[in-house]
Amino acid sequence: MTYKTIVVHQDAGERSAHRLDIALGLAEAAEATLIGVFALEDIRMPLAAFGEGVGEVIQAELALREKAAAAGRARFDEACRRRGVRAEWRSAASDSLNAMLLAARHGDLCIIGQPYRGERRGESRGEDGGLPAWFAADFVLRCGRPVLLIPYAGRFEKVGQRVLVAWDAGREAARAVSDALPLLRRAAQVDVVVFDADRAAGRHGAIPGADFAAYLARHGVKVSVSQQQGTSLEVGEQILSRAADLQSDLIVMGAYGHSRMRELALGGATRTLLESMTVPVLMSH
Repeated sequence: MTYKTIVVHQDAGERSAHRLDIALGLAEAAEATLIGVFALEDIRMPLAAFGEGVGEVIQAELALREKAAAAGRARFDEACRRRGVRAEWRSAASDSLNAMLLAARHGDLCIIGQPYRGERRGESRGEDGGLPAWFAADFVLRCGRPVLLIPYAGRFEKVGQRVLVAWDAGREAARAVSDALPLLRRAAQVDVVVFDADRAAGRHGAIPGADFAAYLARHGVKVSVSQQQGTSLEVGEQILSRAADLQSDLIVMGAYGHSRMRELALGGATRTLLESMTVPVLMSH
């Protein structure tokens, strides 16, 4: 398996260019077509704003969005031309989730940004034109494709040289690893870490992680396996801590191992990583 089509979300925000740089590097390595999707959240108007003149306000906002989309396409086209990457462009002024879902289901890998911290407190991102805070979680759950999330802060010049795989022998983790194989094969080192194996002892076999390491080795992956047990940290926090220890530049994990309602109510590793990721994370559901 290789990635033949990579989809990257573009918007009017300053992080859009960094996501594009990462997407271009992956597309170059895989000789893939890169599809840029300029998608914004719907125009939100407070109830008090509806009245005389609201039509002019909406038209002015739409004009700004068209201008931002044109600027985004020019930047995207020039970057792809300069790097010699085959490229296509999509644009949607509203209904961002469905626009991205449509593109994602015709691609092999999707790249989006981590929700901005202010949005999780109900704050607006102001003029940067990003997606709403709920977008990333809903997109991962519904798109049916692996999703590479790029943190809202920091620069990541290399993604996938040192990879941490969070392995619990569950369906979601198995799907994520299968989806990530094109990246894992190119990685200099892949560290498989089994967290709290005794919580799901029946899924792992005699030695947790051993069978899985053999599977990856058959695919030409340079892999090591370790176990981490008995810390006071929640699993998501353990994953982030271990990634820091290993100097990982990518985390691969399954998303929503419990029901999504339970994840939202109780936290869970998926929610922790969405909120607190420090390096790019590839998730599959």
